[in-house]
Amino acid sequence: METWEEIRAWRRSMRSDLIARRLCVPRSERFRDRSLLLECIRRQFQELCDATIGFYWPIKGEIDVNPLVRDFLARGAAAALPVIVTKEQPLEFWRWHPDMKLNRGVWNIPIPSERALVEPTVLLVPLLGFDAAGYRLGYGGGYYDRTLAASAPRPFTIGVGHEFGRLQSIYPQSHDIPLDVIVTECGVTRFSVRDIPPAEKNVSEN
Repeated sequence: METWEEIRAWRRSMRSDLIARRLCVPRSERFRDRSLLLECIRRQFQELCDATIGFYWPIKGEIDVNPLVRDFLARGAAAALPVIVTKEQPLEFWRWHPDMKLNRGVWNIPIPSERALVEPTVLLVPLLGFDAAGYRLGYGGGYYDRTLAASAPRPFTIGVGHEFGRLQSIYPQSHDIPLDVIVTECGVTRFSVRDIPPAEKNVSEN
């Protein structure tokens, strides 16, 4: 594949295939894979206890990291959920804590009911596929790439997905940004030597 049109068509097809495969994972395997993946993050990234964690609310069979985030919150972390405020613009992250009231945002995804802006030091990023250089295949909206490109400093990124999403290449383009780490049920693959930065945990009410 050489042209962007060819790559874009391939990505659309691959997204559909990976979503279908993920939705077909038996319930027992889904729970097993989630347990293995979450335990791997707990064990290898204990510094998340001191981080401000941006995470996601699971849709379309994504691995639910909510229990993990709750554990780190209980140990001193802060957390936030992504919010699409303006189409095709970087995400905002609004502070989240367990049992808070949630509203429905774009694509009917739960978001905090109050806009308390947070700058995450770590992002748990859902993915469909990923390649040997750490590039992520998502749903195609480009929101995480725009967010990372606009972030200074850039948060440490941990991609979360299934091992069957490992691809030879996603044919990355200039707008694609590789992740620091990707975690599947089979373990951790690192793509950078960056460390997780300390969190300031400052929140601005707007």
